[in-house]
Amino acid sequence: MEFSGTFELEETTVDEVWLALSDPVLVEQSLPGCEFLVHVDEPDVDFDEVRDEATDREVEPTADPEVIAERAFEEGGHYAALMQISVGPVNPTFETVVTIDHREYPEMSAVGEGSSSNSSFEMSSGMTLSETDDGVAVEWETEADVFGKIAQMGQRVVNPVANRVVKRFFSSVQEQLRERQLAAADGDAATDKSDSVESDRGLVDRVLGRSGSDANDS
Repeated sequence: MEFSGTFELEETTVDEVWLALSDPVLVEQSLPGCEFLVHVDEPDVDFDEVRDEATDREVEPTADPEVIAERAFEEGGHYAALMQISVGPVNPTFETVVTIDHREYPEMSAVGEGSSSNSSFEMSSGMTLSETDDGVAVEWETEADVFGKIAQMGQRVVNPVANRVVKRFFSSVQEQLRERQLAAADGDAATDKSDSVESDRGLVDRVLGRSGSDANDS
């Protein structure tokens, strides 16, 4: 099965969107039905152990580049997720492991697989960010092989579910970007940030995956 589309985020920049989508915490809280999304050392995951560890976390979405730099997605990194997705009359919970196989601003791609009691999938996906007149366009595509009970329902059932999940995800990202912008505006009004601009820019460049020369050219 193949899925693709373009989602437009308004009143934002490519840098802001890339920074947000580099944050596993924001992605976790934006994905419908996602219980957790955490970095793991190996793709062979004990999900009971990971769930216990994830339950004890104390993390919040943030626009602080220094915090995001410490936990940002890494090329070659493995990430475990537990996701419940409603497909027709069934509500499977998938134990999923995703590997970031390419991450270079403004493009990212990943491969992954997931399994539940009666269904499984293998997938590869990618996204590219580009500037628009009103904000940022996110072009995304996913190719998936689905097995088991969900596969029996066919693409006419699965496609609308996939599109709904993507729409809800990016709508949540848009909302969190607006909250960050409002928080930043409040902070700017209360504090003079001139002394930390260069430091913050370096951290942003680190998360964006670009060199200082690239930043100076942009």
